[in-house]
Amino acid sequence: MRCRPLKRRSPDYEAMNLTTGPHLLAHFRPQLKRDGVFTAKQLTKLANGRRVATAGAVIVRQRPGTAKGFVFLTLEDETGISQAIVKPDLFRDHRALIVGSPGLIVEGVLQNEDGQCSVRADKFWPLDGIGEVASHDFH
Repeated sequence: MRCRPLKRRSPDYEAMNLTTGPHLLAHFRPQLKRDGVFTAKQLTKLANGRRVATAGAVIVRQRPGTAKGFVFLTLEDETGISQAIVKPDLFRDHRALIVGSPGLIVEGVLQNEDGQCSVRADKFWPLDGIGEVASHDFH
């Protein structure tokens, strides 16, 4: 995987925070595909334990009081929703990036069992150029 920050602009979303065309991530997909970044839908078909990268607009950031400091990210792309799990120390070390980026590329180990799919995140890159995304944050 050759992940790096991407900088593309969707003109309609940039101006109004809405799009009348494809999902914002569709504009990034050719580069993401070249970099080996999987869509949310593709993740569901991959083997548990595989190292993966996925990307999306961050629509939820949660740190439940009962989760011992773990943070859960919900990412949305043009194919659906993916989840990322961030360990407390990793969140502390990358807090500004995780909280301040409307879009992220997340790399880690895939957990795909019993119909549940998530990435145990260990690396992050900003997905620049998608504008502000309204997210529901609880951290």
